[in-house]
Amino acid sequence: MAVSIGGSGGRGRRGRYRPLAEINVTPMVDVMLVLLIIFMVTAPLMTSGVSVDLPKTNAQPLNSDSEPLTVSIKANGAIFLQEQGVDVGELVVKLQAIAKNNADRRIFVRGDKDLAYGRIMEVMGTITRGGFTKVALLAEQTSAPAPSASAPSASAPSAPVGKPASGPRR
Repeated sequence: MAVSIGGSGGRGRRGRYRPLAEINVTPMVDVMLVLLIIFMVTAPLMTSGVSVDLPKTNAQPLNSDSEPLTVSIKANGAIFLQEQGVDVGELVVKLQAIAKNNADRRIFVRGDKDLAYGRIMEVMGTITRGGFTKVALLAEQTSAPAPSASAPSASAPSAPVGKPASGPRR
């Protein structure tokens, strides 16, 4: 009993090997997963150039249209405008030059969590004396999700970043 697998009868081996018309997506998926991992690892490194250890908060992030100016204060008290080191005396002049005398330009102040509160307030006071009205403190989000508005909690209320909290201070 002889059976012809090729289906062409007497043609021999010529018709048995045909090109495969299906695309093998496994290598493409492998490459895409490697690229995804590369981007996930490098994305946090592409944030701001000055390393500051921010405090944690549960406040909701602000929604904004234009890119804000960032003033960073390191743990040793050094001040940086965007990524350039600057002295307190020349901070307002440089901010006004960058903002083109736009007093409504948003300015974020990032202070190291180990920095004295007075130093952060000194820098914020200098900025507001320069005529800027939209100055806010930045903080890092905690890993715990913020409580929803529908589920009241027994903890103290948290204030949005940049606004004073209501209630007693300790």
